[in-house]
Amino acid sequence: MPSVLITGGHKGLGLHATTAIARRGGVDIVLGGRSNAEVSAVAQELGATYGVTVRALALDVCSLASVAAAAKAVQELVRDGAIAPLQALLLNAGAQFMGPIQYSPEGYEKTFATNCLGHFMLVNRLLDDIQPEGRIVFTASGTHDPATMDGKMVGRAALPDAMRLANEGKAGKPLSPGQRYSTSKLCTIMYAYELDRRLRARGSSILSIAFDPGLIVETNLARTAPPLMQWAARTGFAKWLVKRMGVTMGSLTFSGEVLARLAIDPEFADASAKYIQSCNGQWVEQRSSAMSYDSTLARKLWTDSEALVGLPSTVQET
Repeated sequence: MPSVLITGGHKGLGLHATTAIARRGGVDIVLGGRSNAEVSAVAQELGATYGVTVRALALDVCSLASVAAAAKAVQELVRDGAIAPLQALLLNAGAQFMGPIQYSPEGYEKTFATNCLGHFMLVNRLLDDIQPEGRIVFTASGTHDPATMDGKMVGRAALPDAMRLANEGKAGKPLSPGQRYSTSKLCTIMYAYELDRRLRARGSSILSIAFDPGLIVETNLARTAPPLMQWAARTGFAKWLVKRMGVTMGSLTFSGEVLARLAIDPEFADASAKYIQSCNGQWVEQRSSAMSYDSTLARKLWTDSEALVGLPSTVQET
């Protein structure tokens, strides 16, 4: 029986994806989240409801120490035969932090640490524990693309410079909260594409996929925004307005189902290096931003991220 590890799988979009996977059966699930009590409660409920094995994993993607400990725990579960090698690794957890800049336990800007570095480290620690033809799915966002209304509303993504992004706010004028978020999602997509290039270079059959679930206001992504702003975003009028403006709209139910399918369905067996988007009740394969395909920038982002998380450099030949 294969296994699936999902970060942030106990709430919002992640919970809907996890539920869809559990409902299908035949897969062991590992839920990674920072609140052990919340994750354990969801794991128990899903296991009892659908008769599948669901394990809780302490994992705060903002903390590299937590990521390292979680990766080791997963490797021990695989080594001991408690779970099968991973069929899929769903890098779903994410956040947008409004207000003054915050920093991770390692001193990195919190948006970049949470949305990028934690997942980057997790992928690299667990890559050898993913079975052939397994899948790695990066949850991205249309906000990364300044040519779209999604990107225009949030703030234009900056250059994917890992060293600057990790140390944002320590010198000079910082990026806005929206720019920090959109840039982190640009980096996420570039990780997915660069990982695919590296996997193909080593003859691996593992897939690396970027997924945009669309704007889902119910996920409370901007949970650090002022309460009035959070309320306004949930009104029917606001949803109608942003859709009319051309924003890519998703939903918890449909986008969660697509994320689950990306993990396990044969339909997506050729989706590596593709950008799959949930848009108004349909999934579509789209082009991501022009910058996201820049392999030179992606290689530098990758090697700089390796340095930031303390991994050995794996410079690729051009």
